[in-house]
Amino acid sequence: MSNDEALEELIATAQERRRAQDLLPIFYSQVRKLAQRERRRWDGAETLQTTALINEAYLKLRHLPEFFDARHFLRSAAIAMRHALISYARERLAEKRGGGAAPLPLEAAENVPAEDEDGEKLLLDVAEMLHRLATISPRLVQVVECRFYAGYSEEETATALGVDARTVRRDWVKARAWLQTELSR
Repeated sequence: MSNDEALEELIATAQERRRAQDLLPIFYSQVRKLAQRERRRWDGAETLQTTALINEAYLKLRHLPEFFDARHFLRSAAIAMRHALISYARERLAEKRGGGAAPLPLEAAENVPAEDEDGEKLLLDVAEMLHRLATISPRLVQVVECRFYAGYSEEETATALGVDARTVRRDWVKARAWLQTELSR
């Protein structure tokens, strides 16, 4: 039995559920891998540093009452990181649009370097698409969160959502097709 499996079993068999402050030190390396993957995924977008992203996720998770098991905690951490990245991208794009500052004359624009905001724009577009998809099918969004953000396999996603692996496979195909169609518009 691996170290991770032993920890998972310990948490699953505990009489009481664990809180984020108890679980983060245990699963820090896995949460760090999730954060690094999320940062790489939005290549081209200036995002939070890995440690800052983990801290932001922890700040969101510490307000949740309890976690059922390690998968629940890691999935919640992945979702919290996604929300932190979306908030950060919104703030940066708002700053790029002036952030409430007084407008500058057009001549001042000649000295401002061009910035690549494609990655941040894509991040916000995907967040908006997931929000719209949630109104159509919340389970499809849960599958995307598990597969794309948490990095779960079909079987892990099926276990986390309490459905069959074939259902996850179908939902994953539907969600990807829907998102692809919406993003190409």
